[in-house]
Amino acid sequence: MNAQTAILQKDITPQGGDYETVRRVIEKISLDYRDQPSLETLAAEVGETPTNLQKLFTRWAGLSPKGFLQAVTLDHARKLLDSGMPLLETSFEVGMSGPGRLHDLFVTHEAMSPGDYKTRGAGLTIRYGYHISPFGIALIMVTDRGLAGLSFNDAGGERAAFADMSSRWPNANYIEDMAATAPYAARIFDPARWRSDQPLRVVMIGTDFQLRVWDALLKIPMGKARSYSSIAAEIGAPQASRAVGAAIGANPLSFVVPCHRALGKSGQLTGYHWGLTRKRAILGWEAGQVCARA
Repeated sequence: MNAQTAILQKDITPQGGDYETVRRVIEKISLDYRDQPSLETLAAEVGETPTNLQKLFTRWAGLSPKGFLQAVTLDHARKLLDSGMPLLETSFEVGMSGPGRLHDLFVTHEAMSPGDYKTRGAGLTIRYGYHISPFGIALIMVTDRGLAGLSFNDAGGERAAFADMSSRWPNANYIEDMAATAPYAARIFDPARWRSDQPLRVVMIGTDFQLRVWDALLKIPMGKARSYSSIAAEIGAPQASRAVGAAIGANPLSFVVPCHRALGKSGQLTGYHWGLTRKRAILGWEAGQVCARA
């Protein structure tokens, strides 16, 4: 079942102007997904404000216009990849800027409820393990819902890295289990395994504000960067650049949730929780991946 069919099969009574608005937006997205129309473009098409359209569409369809656009895009991308089309050609065919952006969409993420976060991990079992990565030793933490933590350290810093990460959820039950974390390490650092039919499952554990910032980070394409102020504007908090910086610094999913792509207003490489040298290395590695696929 494709995304359009799934939405239209919801219990929606075809009456009134709201239904007609939703129908027109679905039609616009389904026909013009290659152009990746913005919320503002869709709102202008149906004569609504972006805010009203966001609320109306989400209430009727169960997901936002952007969420529906991503679902439609992925439906088409999967079909093209299954037919044998190369990744680069597929990314441009469905309106993405390149394979890095297409990969970002294939990271499936969900957030734990604010209640889960407030318990500081109580009742949560987190399995962890240390693995060699292109950027030093990676500490990987997983739950039964997916990847929950990824940090880096140099040799000898394993204990400090664990103390840092476990302090975020101090009431969780931690079990060292490399058998559970090894498949994630293999997936995360091997571009050949960034596959559309096997999305990486990620679970975000943080405050509401942090979750909004981390979600914005996931939208930055590989090979690109954004300023703290632009991220603040995107989440509707233009005066909160400093708070955005703090949330980026608290990101527990390094590399996968790409906090390394956030820069200072002047384009400078500002602070990185795992060191500026490592941040430069990750950005350089990503640039190489983009060039290799171009």
